[in-house]
Amino acid sequence: MAVFVYIYIQEALKFTNISLQKQCKEQDIEITTVQLKLNKKHVIIFCVYRAPSGDFDYFLNKLDYILNSLHNYKTEFIICGNININYLGTNNKKKQLDYLLGTYNLIGTVYFPTRTVKNSATLIDNIFIGNRRHCTINGLSEHDVQLKTLNNFSLPFSNIEPSYIRNINKNTIGEFQLQLSWEQWDNIFGNNNFNDMFNNFLNTYLRCYYSSFLKKQIKSNATHNQWITTEIKFSCKKKKELFYCADAVMI
Repeated sequence: MAVFVYIYIQEALKFTNISLQKQCKEQDIEITTVQLKLNKKHVIIFCVYRAPSGDFDYFLNKLDYILNSLHNYKTEFIICGNININYLGTNNKKKQLDYLLGTYNLIGTVYFPTRTVKNSATLIDNIFIGNRRHCTINGLSEHDVQLKTLNNFSLPFSNIEPSYIRNINKNTIGEFQLQLSWEQWDNIFGNNNFNDMFNNFLNTYLRCYYSSFLKKQIKSNATHNQWITTEIKFSCKKKKELFYCADAVMI
């Protein structure tokens, strides 16, 4: 089965994976789910993909089954992804999906085209949630981002384990070399068993290594996005400008 859906979670958040692999069917519905553990309630986030040629009735029935099996009064749902149903206009598939999601108090929150090509613009990526939030155009790809800010949620963060590295510099390297020079290596050269020779060498080497290069704690820079280069920022800015120009022409 091809996989088109992923959910990335900040490592400090407390969450639980919910396996829905048995409910997935290629083309018809591909879905992955995580549950965030909040202070007073739980939020279940779904990421969904439905291919344009998929069986729409199967998609609706499976989505209804999944939501019904996980629904309770302490749980809130957030559904996001590419469902390949155009929400810019009125169509039968949109009405059916809205009716289903309405039974779980979910509404679509995106009102701008999320996929723009040469002669068409469609809204096929959406976020369904109980409260309306702000959406934004990111300019990263032909499928624009839908951003939701959940101000009314209090997220409990787990303690992040500190990171350590070995303190390797000119002085510690000199100390390491000095300790190795003091070793007589009698337990290696005076032994005829190759396994014992190797183990004795490794133990001696590691003892010198660990005593010379002590660990030091470092601070992790979680906000540094190395993949967002200057070129990507320029391309995003250019795409936004072209998007707004095209929108003005269409009006």
